[in-house]
Amino acid sequence: MGTPPQIKNNVRILGNLDSGKSIILVHGFGTDQTSWNSMIPAFAEDHRIIVFDNVGAGESDPEAFVQYKYLGLKSYTRDLLDICEALEIRDACVIGHSAGGMIGALATIAGKQHFSKLVLLGASPRYLDDAQYVGGFTENDLKTIYSTVVENFLGWVDDFAPKAMNHPDKPELSQHFADTIRRIKPENVLTVLCAILQSDHREDIQDIDVPTLIIQAREDLFVPMEVALYLRDNIRDSRLVSIQACGHFPHMSAPQEVVRAIRGFL
Repeated sequence: MGTPPQIKNNVRILGNLDSGKSIILVHGFGTDQTSWNSMIPAFAEDHRIIVFDNVGAGESDPEAFVQYKYLGLKSYTRDLLDICEALEIRDACVIGHSAGGMIGALATIAGKQHFSKLVLLGASPRYLDDAQYVGGFTENDLKTIYSTVVENFLGWVDDFAPKAMNHPDKPELSQHFADTIRRIKPENVLTVLCAILQSDHREDIQDIDVPTLIIQAREDLFVPMEVALYLRDNIRDSRLVSIQACGHFPHMSAPQEVVRAIRGFL
């Protein structure tokens, strides 16, 4: 018998535990459930809020990260569905940031009974450029990232974190992000980066069958506006909101903007 998801993924249930409305928050690469801390109070009165750490991040069970299993997003998706089954979640709104957005999207397809709405925050179905598709990265970009992580992990973190956060006025946010990345073993970071940056879920998103909100910030190192427009054009019953925030982590740097967009959707 496997480790229960509550332990495996360090699941916590917050907010109004008696509410019939649930929100599930799925974090992205390099962060953990604490990345949602600034947003949780806005929904805590009216919703039951489920937060957790993806395997390999935060306080998840370190023994659960088996590299060959987590070379793609399917095992992360299975973990999310296991959490929903264990907690008997029905008709929840799943909010996913970055890779967590695609994990949430794949979960709505595979476990429709659990979800009624989807929010994609800085999410992408494919990061590599392709013919007639702008993903934001070239093959050379990825090779450079992988080689730098292997050769100088700490130097890469120190350079990458502030660029991704894109808020020189709030250095504490970059520091928090850098600290959460450093908690991950370098070899695991490389595995997760490969799983995310080499994924292609463009066909999958066409099977999303719940109302979907796409939230896009400005000057996102990971996800250009072209990707958000692609999501809007290829997901049925979706709408795109461009918010007054910059960087890849608006739920940390401008939580009020993200909350405002989600409230209008809920």
